[in-house]
Amino acid sequence: MTDFYFLRHATTEWNLQKRLQGRTNIPLADEGISQLSQRTIPASLRDLRWFCSPLERARQTASLLDINAASEQALIEMNWGDWEGQTLSELRSSQADLLAHEEARGLDLTPPAGESPRDVQTRLTAWAELMSNQDSEKRFGCVCHKGIIRAVYAAASHWNMLDKPPHKLNFNAIQGFSFSNGEWRILELNIDIST
Repeated sequence: MTDFYFLRHATTEWNLQKRLQGRTNIPLADEGISQLSQRTIPASLRDLRWFCSPLERARQTASLLDINAASEQALIEMNWGDWEGQTLSELRSSQADLLAHEEARGLDLTPPAGESPRDVQTRLTAWAELMSNQDSEKRFGCVCHKGIIRAVYAAASHWNMLDKPPHKLNFNAIQGFSFSNGEWRILELNIDIST
């Protein structure tokens, strides 16, 4: 069994504007930088082997939390394709029928030229399998994105992304999951990082 602890990056300007960021490389906002001054990684997780998404907002978050994290492509945010940079309100106005159709697909929601949460699960599961089989370490930290955490959580909780999730996730906390034999399980949710 291998344990993975996921932490979402701090706030960006696009988060404040409620824009879908996906793989658009948006840096942290001043508010996000300020948030991180009030957060710290618990001592029990500090010595994990850490990885982070290659996107700047994740790398900045790791750096400001004094985490030495290797860049990992598998942790990049879900590709929102043609919808990146838009808000859900804008999409409801301009592409209402398409958005409703895709939202009704749950895990298989796929933005035009993008990827689905199920695609993200496949990518993360392949990476977790690789890490579990090739690395002597059995505990890893990951600085990443909301879409990554939601995809792993959906796999671990058997949530189809159609109804409300079974648990309320705090995306300013760390979410812990275990991985074994191709299956994700919830380890510990909402691990506090406030100082």
